[in-house]
Amino acid sequence: MPASSDLDSRLRHSTPASRVRRGSAPALGCALGLWLALGAAPAASEADEATSAAAAGTGGGGLLPSFSARATRLRSERPADLPDDAALVAAGARIGAIHVDPREIFDTSIPEENTSLFRLANRLHIRTRPKTLETQLLFRSGDLYDPRLLAETERLLRDTRYLHEASVVPVAYRDGMVDVAVVTNDVWTLNPGISYGRKGGANTSGFAIEELNLLGRGTQLSLERNKGIDRTATRFLYRDRQLGDSWWRLGLDYSDNSDGKEKGLLLDHDFFALDTRWAAGGSFRDDDRIDPRYDLGERIGEYRAQVKQGTVYGGWSRGLVDGHVLRWTAGVTYDDRRFSAVPLTTLPTVPPPDRKLVYPWIAAEWLQDDFREARNRDQIERTEDFAYGWRARAQLGFANDAFGADRNAAIFDARVSRGIEPAPRQTWLFAASVTGRYEDGDFADTILAGSTRWYLRQSDRRLLFASLGFEAGHRLDADRQILLGGDSGLRGYPLRYQGGEGRWLFTLEQRAFTNWYPFRLVNVGAAAFVDVGGTWGDNRFGTASQGVLTDVGIGLRLGNSRSALGNVLHIDLAFPLDGDPSIKNVQLLLETKRSF
Repeated sequence: MPASSDLDSRLRHSTPASRVRRGSAPALGCALGLWLALGAAPAASEADEATSAAAAGTGGGGLLPSFSARATRLRSERPADLPDDAALVAAGARIGAIHVDPREIFDTSIPEENTSLFRLANRLHIRTRPKTLETQLLFRSGDLYDPRLLAETERLLRDTRYLHEASVVPVAYRDGMVDVAVVTNDVWTLNPGISYGRKGGANTSGFAIEELNLLGRGTQLSLERNKGIDRTATRFLYRDRQLGDSWWRLGLDYSDNSDGKEKGLLLDHDFFALDTRWAAGGSFRDDDRIDPRYDLGERIGEYRAQVKQGTVYGGWSRGLVDGHVLRWTAGVTYDDRRFSAVPLTTLPTVPPPDRKLVYPWIAAEWLQDDFREARNRDQIERTEDFAYGWRARAQLGFANDAFGADRNAAIFDARVSRGIEPAPRQTWLFAASVTGRYEDGDFADTILAGSTRWYLRQSDRRLLFASLGFEAGHRLDADRQILLGGDSGLRGYPLRYQGGEGRWLFTLEQRAFTNWYPFRLVNVGAAAFVDVGGTWGDNRFGTASQGVLTDVGIGLRLGNSRSALGNVLHIDLAFPLDGDPSIKNVQLLLETKRSF
């Protein structure tokens, strides 16, 4: 009997639906790990896989004996005798066995990945524990079958940095019970090494030892030494997304910087899913640093900032009702900012006035359940999740000297987003926000922002992308600057090049996604782009505006499919067409981003 059929037999006898949550899933993970380590089954042909799927359906309905190596094909391999989702829901089907299958980084059943180096990487890597994945499932054995919960679980799993892909699909139906497979692909999460980046004419470098999936538990632990634009930092970071195998998160952060120290603490249980009924938590941050002021890309001033911030909150929701969610949250925020001159500096130092805000607040959030998947949009050969439904959130708080604040003010934060498909192969994503205070009869430190992103799919391998965004400020606090430059989207110019009371930026980009997959480690893409932007209003230093600034350029994109270091490496050459004569004729940019 082929090894895959043997595996199917073991699963049918070892993971009854009523026990999958109490410990059978770890045993499943061990069995699958042994099967993969032995490399018992070569890659099957499509015809073989179809035959096996049919056999599984007629033979008692266990886990499909031969899943595709790529999770993206898993959904297309639905057995022929498995009813569609509408029929299962109408029949009142319930969840049966849940088969959790965390896959290795490299699939050694594929000849190209069955090499000594890739096998060694799999052996050295600690695969994600089945229990870690089980904790994130939004359904349990015995629950009514709901395809929406399977899709939402996929989104939650794909949102983790330690997984490359996730599929949650029904695989068999018998006696009113639907068996479900949860198949994921790990990435390499132990990331020691040297980093280097360049943007806006400035270099960054660092050394880090980072583990994003410690012992397969989804826990992040890192020690970093980074030389950034503003400071050199030695940083320790701990993040546990599933504290005690729960939905509570714990975060600890400590940085010993060249200009001060930073400490942070987070403990919360947020609205992690659409149907989550409550949230609670708190955070605290203590930051002592030197903040710079920039003009035309040059550091022209600095001051010391000592910031202490803390928030506690609690929230409630009825969950998902008629396709939408309404959430209520209340909390208290403490925000104390002290500013002082920097001793022994050669730069001008004019500190802003101190500010202390202590205020209770209440927030309401409304969102629609409308999420859609795409590929080759902002990532290369990865499943991407986009929110199309309306999402709106408004928060209002009141600071008062009775609470310890140094002023009476209303603090507000409102934002809204939406996605539409106005025509075939087109997608528009919109977002807008307004934040600030109302005090002494006028708005203060208020920023109105908006953005839109447009995608036109020309083919499976070509995409035209455009974005337009703006920020408009009113009576900004002295410690806030609105800047535009090489580090904020205007790629051909120095970082933080131009400032003012507002800014706008337009980008047009032709994207190409190749099928080149060198060493089976990176997916390759390319882009040609135009950036156009500018600022308006007073930049506080009396420097005249440079007007509309334009750059053009080309770039290489390397999608990191096997490591959690970053999703897409950008290598760009940008050529400025405007600005003062001191600007270099070409800018080289090297950076890792979460998007194309």
